[in-house]
Amino acid sequence: MPRPLKSSTLAALKDLVGTDSWLTGGDVTSFTRDFRGLYQGNTPLVLLPRSSDQVSEILKFCDQYEIAVVPQGGNTSYCGAATPDESGSQIVLSMRRLKKIREVDASNNSMIVEAGCTLAEVHAAARDADRLFPLSLGSEGTAQIGGNLSTNAGGTAVLRYGMMRDLVFGLEVVLADGRVLSSLKSLRKDNTGYDLKSLFIGAEGTLGVITAASLKLYSLPTASATAVIGVASPRDALNLFDRLRRSSGDTLSTFELMPRRAVELACAYIEGVANPVDQPAPWYLLIELTSSNLTHSLAELLSTELAEMLGAGVVQNGVIATSLTQAAAMWKLRESIPEAQRRHGASLKHDISVPLSAIPTLIEAGSAIIRRLVPEGEVIAYGHLGDGNLHFNVSQLVGSDLVAFKNRGSALQSAIFDLVESLNGSISAEHGIGRLKAAEFAQRADPIELNVMLNIKRGLDPKGILNPGKVFL
Repeated sequence: MPRPLKSSTLAALKDLVGTDSWLTGGDVTSFTRDFRGLYQGNTPLVLLPRSSDQVSEILKFCDQYEIAVVPQGGNTSYCGAATPDESGSQIVLSMRRLKKIREVDASNNSMIVEAGCTLAEVHAAARDADRLFPLSLGSEGTAQIGGNLSTNAGGTAVLRYGMMRDLVFGLEVVLADGRVLSSLKSLRKDNTGYDLKSLFIGAEGTLGVITAASLKLYSLPTASATAVIGVASPRDALNLFDRLRRSSGDTLSTFELMPRRAVELACAYIEGVANPVDQPAPWYLLIELTSSNLTHSLAELLSTELAEMLGAGVVQNGVIATSLTQAAAMWKLRESIPEAQRRHGASLKHDISVPLSAIPTLIEAGSAIIRRLVPEGEVIAYGHLGDGNLHFNVSQLVGSDLVAFKNRGSALQSAIFDLVESLNGSISAEHGIGRLKAAEFAQRADPIELNVMLNIKRGLDPKGILNPGKVFL
């Protein structure tokens, strides 16, 4: 059983960061509860270092005295990856004060930023240099780059630009014993040994603490076309996706699937949200094409393709935005779905992915599972159809028993994960493992893969001080 930390130990840790760089007592509340309210932890101390040197000193001390450390960014994890446990023996290492934009090199299409910069701040710094950092998340105002890296964040632009792993040249990481691994070269070709940065991206703070990153930038889009389209089924959505992918190439940057019920909830609960399509459809798609080539008439291309698919019966109806304001309203509809679902009531969430061809089967078979196992719920399956990642959620029906609904969660998760595995999919597409899925991960991971991962963990963190209880049991 972990023991509470001594007052002398806490005093020594405070001295490492200095006055006004630590929190105790009631001031730590916002650091001990996860974003979804699934876990309520306890910590005697939150440290807020201002530099990688301070992070190094903290970890050196904690490694020496075997003190568990929970790195925390914007605390927006959906899987409890940044929350201390209930023992009160773990300290929280908040990265929110590591906020420098160290360098922007527009000619090299790169920038070096510290881990505590929010995604919105990185977007702004890139735009100031007439460049784009393409990671796009609804939580961009609070999610920090360090957390985006630690969870290998995805978002709505993966289709064109890839996951966070694809947007990084190099990292600065403080290891468990306090040594600083500094590999911030902004090179597109560098074959000098192992690609060490990939170890830490998606590791959820279990192998080291990311303090800075060299990120890839792109030219700002100068042309775009955005539309909301109604279709009868996910199969029709896939047919349209295949057609657009062939005709528009890499200008297709967003292809998001939304069920009618999700659109209804967003319109009902979020002020200023409306369905731009006059006639209701069982499913909707948010589609966006972007290009930095002014000679492209993306709206014309999109209009032509949609008209042909309308004639073929694949598309039911739709609207192409004619202004930036209308395009922004379409995006607000999509981005409001998680908050609308939260306001509507309790939900059971599953962040899963399958091969694109298996998405209709996933939705059909998954919906049947929910009807059988969760009579108090309704399916809200939405997300990034273009890259095979759906948020297969279940919302509590109004008036149903909340306790009974929540108690269905464990059996439902196992059944959904069984289905996903049968379709050669993943039980975590973009939200990570954290604490929430650690048991399922241990049970389902390939034994050899799991053994290799554990050996890496032991090699880099032999005393197990970094984010214990996350990813691995």
